[in-house]
This record gives sequence, structure tokens and C-alpha cells, in this order.
Amino acid sequence: MVCDANRPRASAPLDSAMWGLLLALATFAPAVDLGLGTPGASGLGLAPPATTKAPVSTLAPSSNPAQQPSGKNNEQHVRIRFVKKKKVIIKKRKKLTRPRPLVTTGPPVITTPAGALHLPEEKEPGCPPLGLESLRVSDSQLEASSSQSFGLGPHRGRLNIQSGLEDGDLYDGAWCAEPQDAEPWLQVDARRPTRFSGIITQGRNSVWRYDWVTSYKVQFSNDSRTWWGSRNRSSGMDAVFPANSDPETPVLNLLPEPQVARFIRLLPQTWLQGGDSCLRAEILACPVSDPNDLFPKAPALGSSDPLDFRHHNYKAMRKLMKQVNEQCPNVTRIYSIGKSHQGLKLYVMEMSDHPGQHELGEPEVRYVAGMHGNEALGRELLLLLMQYLCREFLRGDPRVTRLLTETRIHLLPSMNPDGYETAFRRGSELVGWAEGRWNQQGIDLNHNFADLNTPLWEAEDDGLVPDTVPNHHLPLPTYYTLPNATVAPETRAVIEWMERIPFVLSANLHGGELVVSYPFDMTRTPWAARELTPTPDDAVFRWLSTVYAGTNRAMQDPDRRPCHSQDFSLHGNIINGADWHTVPGSMNDFSYLHTNCFEVTVELSCDKFPHENELPQEWENNKDALLTYLEQVRVGIAGVVRDKDTELGIADAVISVDGINHDVTTAWDGDYWRLLTPGDYMVTASAEGYHSVTRSCRVTFEEGPVPCNFHLTKTPKQRLRELLASGAKVPPDLRRRLERLRGQKN
Repeated sequence: MVCDANRPRASAPLDSAMWGLLLALATFAPAVDLGLGTPGASGLGLAPPATTKAPVSTLAPSSNPAQQPSGKNNEQHVRIRFVKKKKVIIKKRKKLTRPRPLVTTGPPVITTPAGALHLPEEKEPGCPPLGLESLRVSDSQLEASSSQSFGLGPHRGRLNIQSGLEDGDLYDGAWCAEPQDAEPWLQVDARRPTRFSGIITQGRNSVWRYDWVTSYKVQFSNDSRTWWGSRNRSSGMDAVFPANSDPETPVLNLLPEPQVARFIRLLPQTWLQGGDSCLRAEILACPVSDPNDLFPKAPALGSSDPLDFRHHNYKAMRKLMKQVNEQCPNVTRIYSIGKSHQGLKLYVMEMSDHPGQHELGEPEVRYVAGMHGNEALGRELLLLLMQYLCREFLRGDPRVTRLLTETRIHLLPSMNPDGYETAFRRGSELVGWAEGRWNQQGIDLNHNFADLNTPLWEAEDDGLVPDTVPNHHLPLPTYYTLPNATVAPETRAVIEWMERIPFVLSANLHGGELVVSYPFDMTRTPWAARELTPTPDDAVFRWLSTVYAGTNRAMQDPDRRPCHSQDFSLHGNIINGADWHTVPGSMNDFSYLHTNCFEVTVELSCDKFPHENELPQEWENNKDALLTYLEQVRVGIAGVVRDKDTELGIADAVISVDGINHDVTTAWDGDYWRLLTPGDYMVTASAEGYHSVTRSCRVTFEEGPVPCNFHLTKTPKQRLRELLASGAKVPPDLRRRLERLRGQKN
């Protein structure tokens, strides 16, 4: 056992003189109630009713209303209660056999200390999380009676925290007390008076072990020395809360009576037989007013933008998008790209000065969120972004006006609406780490796109790229197009969307970390768990990733701690996806190899489903990054490839850059955009039936794409084909050129 100087101690016996002094103080001095614990006890500097860990003589005012003084009597009555010291035996490591009640939200099924279940008829709004999961609670605010190792220290006792691949490193998946610690506890310092209302717990996240707490008690303190416990309403005894029956499912316990204090302790009583006392937790707590400014003010969580900061289910999302469209009908359009497995439409908000049509020379950009239904922050950020763009456009903001007049923006807030509805019904704090991640068929959409990496790399190894096998716009494999292929309807809808619109730039918004990852997401070495696997456009992808990470407030906070098991801030908060963990069939890789679009993944927050009260701050963290990333579509070169004779645009012309083994193609109007970092490039435009043209294009640090236009001349064979197809007469100059070509061939 590890001794702790802050642990409650038994008081020494009081002599008669001391008792007389205490009674005199209690009788003639007004009782002091700071709202920080048991009324009167804090003011006298005495311990509140003793816990089972320290059964001592106590002095406390009566809690019975019948024993309270009336308004006509100014005397303060006290009740003296003597408790004999006795040995308290608590059986540890006993596996609970009582079934754990189901925990839900709206309204939640509440577990009372007595073990009964009841649905509250009228329940005041619950307190939000204190911030263990979101990291608003710092490591220094967490303490414990003991820890098995640094990687299992109190700073790891955060709800939904994930362990590294190896147990025993610096990043294990819970707080775990030492096995010999007979009275373990985990303590949280709120740093100011706080109204505690509930606790959510999980077991240890680990690939190799099973550890979770099955019951615990709760104590409170104002100074970390004097403690009182949460009491059972019916018996008046210390409440014992049922906890977990598996390592991952979050379990909510509401306190019988909310308690105002600065410190809260969780004291595990029993845990899984054969396992250790390990837990992850979140504390539900409301701030308490501090009119005298006795405590440091909590950091303000908010935004000055008058937007709708709440979580939106499918119905509320449709309503909000309709409101934005009605508010800005000239620059918005709502359309659907398909349906989910359960028939929910995949709605997109288009924002442009001419919605509904592709304008020559205007690039197309998209944001996709909600691929994993339980990663809800991206969904809300896109709903906030469309509100913000509409509002600022009406106000005449020059930055937003330029974005909407020079870019066609597409916002898909929910790629996996079925999964989101599952997560939304559970609630932001009870959804856990994985529930709602997959679509209704159980498919992970980020592993469901066609693997185009393997055929490309095999062709490269055989020396077939780019002469025989192109390095761009790889076709779908035959197996992927079969009727019985395991392809989700959401995935098919997005692929058709990609093929229909000439997207140039995209970001896929996820949650659960704070980092921007870029292609390739799949390792080139088969079965390698992680391996640096860059694309030919690695410089561009690193630029794009750095732009978002460098303008995201949370990622740029020098004091922030890692979310889980990797400190991405050491590398600028960006990482090659395959060097993080391999993801075959990712949307990023597919987008790069099947279309012109360059796409990165943005992990927005440590908390996949942050509480509503954190949405304003998350918006402020990401607002500038979302806008700045959209503006990166102007980096590089852009132009139109035209027929020299007719001046008409040439569709599907190939734009090649010397030194970069990845080409892009023109849209149906002949316009193209090629993202490039600043530098000098030799660019070649080619098309079937035309002579290729090469020219030099310089990309500078000036804002805006560098114009790089091309005029191509038809080959004689192509002109002959067109003339013969139209039945026209072959002109003399073309006949002579064909004869010369035949002579050269002979």
C-alpha cells in the first residue's frame, strides 16, 4: 500500500473542555454555509459525516428538517453522534453477479445506489462533462492512491482513452492501482467549487488484458483532506454504485444528491475476479457561481458567431439545411447523392454564386463528414460552416464572398446517417468508442472503397506505368462491380458523386485524434501494419496537411497533451496515413487514384462525440482552418486546353508534370486544375488525336492559381477520321501531308 498524506485520518478523542468549546461555538456563532459541502461543517472546520474508511466521532448539524430551528428561535442546535470504532471488512476481487442495468439517454436509465431502476418523471437538465475525455481537465488535476506504472497513472483514467499496441508502455488504456493497494482511489481536482451530479466509467482498454471495476464509492472534499461520501437516500449509508461488466461500455451513475465541492474521489470497492482495479471515467459537473472571485476563472468556452450550437439528428439536420437554403437561396442548393442502407438520404449543401452548374475555370471542392457515424464533430462543423458562409455572404464579408464567387463548395455533413442515428440515441457521453462507427450493414465505410493501390504498384513493379497502365484514373476492378460485391450503398453513392463532379480538393473529417493524415493510407509492403508510403505528390499533400494543422487552434496549442498513444505535435500534427496505420480501401487513396481530387483526413478532436457545450469552442478551433483549407484550391496551376482550330475545350486531355508520376485530366469543358507547391515546372498537355504541347509554368507564393493554357492541333489522322465520318471532301493540304507520312513510313 502507498501511504498518502492527504488521506482522511481518525481524530483524537476530545476531552470535556474541548467539547464545551465546540458546543459554545456552535450555539452562539452563526452557522457558516459556503455551499461547499455539508452545511455548517465546512464553516466550523470539522469533518462532514465520516466515511466507512474513517469511522470517528463527528459533529454535524441535523439533516432532519424536524430538528431544524424554527424562524422564532435564534439558537443553533447541534447533534452529537458517537460512533464506536470497529473493524470494517470489505471483500475485494469479488465478481458481481447482479446484472448491470441498461444505460441509455433521453431520458437515461439511472442506477441508484440501492440498485433500483427508475425513469425520472421531471428531471432538470443534467450537468455537462467536466472534461476528462476532451482534455479540458489537465493531467495535473488527476491524482491516485497508487499506480502500477506511469502508463497506468491517473492521467490515463479518462473516458474512452485508447492504449498503444503494447501493454506496459507509456500509453496504457486506463488508471490501474497497485495490486497491493487495499484502498485505491482516483481523485479529480476541479480547481473551483463545482456541482457534481454523476459519474461515467469504463474498464481498461487493452488488447491483452481484461480489467474493470464492478462497484465503487464516491467522496467529496473542499481541501483534499476532509472528505464526505455520497449517501444512499433510503438507508443513509455510504452509497455503493454498480460499475462495469465489460471494458468498453460506458456506465452512468447519477448521484442521489448532487454535491458541491472542489475535489471528487472514486473509490473502487470490487473489480473483476483475477483482474486489477482499473477504470476510465468522466465526471458530470456544473459550474458554481463565484461572486467574490475567490477561485481562478474557468477558461471561457464560446463563440461570438450566432450559430446553432447543438447536435442535430437526421430530422433536425434536414430542417437546418432547409433554413440555410431559404436564407441564402441565390448561393445555396440542396441535393441528394443517394440513400443509406436504411433509406436516409445523403444530403449535400452546394454553395456558389451559380449553384447547380459547373462554371468554366471555377474549381470544385468538397468536405465530407460522418463517414463513421459516432464521430459527430465533423457533422456539426459542416452544419456550422454552411450557416457561417450564408450569414457572412449576406453581410458582405470579402473573404467569404470571394470563396463563393470563385469556388463551388459541396458539403456532405453525414455520409453514414444510419450510424449517426445509433450514436445520437445513446448520447454524447454514453456512445463509447465504436458504437455507430459502421453503417447498418456493419461495414466500415473507410475500408469499403476499391483497392486501386495494389494493381498500380504491381504494374509499376512490372514497368508498365505509365506507358501501358496509366498512373491516374484507374478503373474499378471487375470484382468490385459485381452485384454480390460487398459495397455499401453509401460508398456507391459517393463514388458516383466523385465521378460526376470534377472535384479538385477534399477533406474527410473524422474524430478521436488531433492530426491531419495524408495518402497513401495503405502500406506498399503487403501485411505491414505501418510503413511510410508517400504518393508522387507528397510535397502537395504535406502542404495541404500543414495548412489545416497550422491554422487549427487546438493542434497549435503548445500545452496540449497527446490524445491517446502518439504525440503528433512532434511532427507538426501531420502524418502519412500508412505510417500511422494501414487502411486498405480508404476514400483518400481511392480519390487520388480514381479521380483528380486530392484528399486528406482531418482528425478533429480527441473526443469523437463532444458534448454540446463544447461545440462553440470546437467551432472556434476549426473555423479558420476550414476556410483556409478551401482556399488552397488556388495553389498551383489552372487553365483550359482548347482545340487550336475551333477554340472549343478538349475533354479528358491529360496534364502531365515532369518529375511527378501522377497526371490529372481536364473536365468536359476543357478546364483543369493541378495542385502544385511553388516552383518551376514543365507541363505537357496531350489528348487523343492531337499533337502534345509542352510549356514552362512557374508557381509562385502569390495567391491564386497560375494560368497555364494550351492550344492543341489535331493530328492528320484525326482530321481525316473526322472528315470521313462527316462525308466531307479531303482538302489538298491534308492529302499531301498524308502522302508524306506514308512515304516516311515506307
